[in-house]
Amino acid sequence: MSKKPDNFDAKLAAVIDHTLLKPDATHADLVKLCKEARQYNFATVCVNSSNIAEVARLLEGSEVKPIAVVGFPLGAAMAQAKAFEAKEAIKSGALEIDMVINIGALKSKDYQTVFADIAQVVAAGAPCPVKVILETSALNEDEKIAACVLAKAAGAAFVKTSTGFGGGGATVEDITLMRRIVGDDMSVKASGGIRTRADAEKMLKAGANRIGASASVAIVTGKAENTGSY
Repeated sequence: MSKKPDNFDAKLAAVIDHTLLKPDATHADLVKLCKEARQYNFATVCVNSSNIAEVARLLEGSEVKPIAVVGFPLGAAMAQAKAFEAKEAIKSGALEIDMVINIGALKSKDYQTVFADIAQVVAAGAPCPVKVILETSALNEDEKIAACVLAKAAGAAFVKTSTGFGGGGATVEDITLMRRIVGDDMSVKASGGIRTRADAEKMLKAGANRIGASASVAIVTGKAENTGSY
């Protein structure tokens, strides 16, 4: 295993979900992703559900957990489809699930549908923790608050800012708001547009427990890196 650089931040690495969600991700890309996760001791590797079995195999014997996204990136699938995807992902080795909220139902104030959507995935994923992706760039403040309240009521373990595919990413203001609404007994994940160590540290200071990033290696080594949309 390669030697870690002198400026490696192990504490920061331990809260990063090392992420590859591009639809054209290849087997070689997944191998590289998991190799980096092992080398730098990231918390998890986060991928599309079709790749979770391979990632789980590549991470065997390590402490890095495989994560699958569900209903990604639109959140507009039927709740039953999201629940099925979550259940199958866990069968394939996922240890955490990141689901996208039903954004249209939320904006329509159809809170029962939003709640049921999350609750079905939480039930299907049990006992694995479920993170609810709000896609904060598409929401106003009242909608963000409602989403946090519903996610908490439905039994989710985390609220999460963004898919990275929705035209916006994590902001300090959103993390601060989300932490204030969910309190200390629920976790908050900042994702989308986090490229540097400074970006990550700002999110953690604002109240995030976990960071989702594709620029993970750059973040923990302090080196510049050209990354994709996440």
